[in-house]
Amino acid sequence: MSKDNKENVNPETTQIKIADNIPGAEYANLMQTNHNKDEFQIMFASIMGGSGRVVSKVITSPGHFKRMLGAMQENLKKYEDQFGKIEESQSPERSMGFEDRK
Repeated sequence: MSKDNKENVNPETTQIKIADNIPGAEYANLMQTNHNKDEFQIMFASIMGGSGRVVSKVITSPGHFKRMLGAMQENLKKYEDQFGKIEESQSPERSMGFEDRK
């Protein structure tokens, strides 16, 4: 970073590095969420045919979960304002179970 760039960096800005083991995005078409008093757990899965796999698991505090919901609602509104109303996908007709592979 040049001297000029250092002077233009906002001290309020947080720099975030994407971990090297996250090469790209994962597709998810199923989400399951659970909670207890201290945290929310969110699992994203990709289902195709008769099987699927969990592609991501996020655990966060109730306060951050609420902020994420607000951000998603705001982005959904912006999307629908620009591209039109989104119809909600149907829920799976069969139950989904998770294997424990330890």
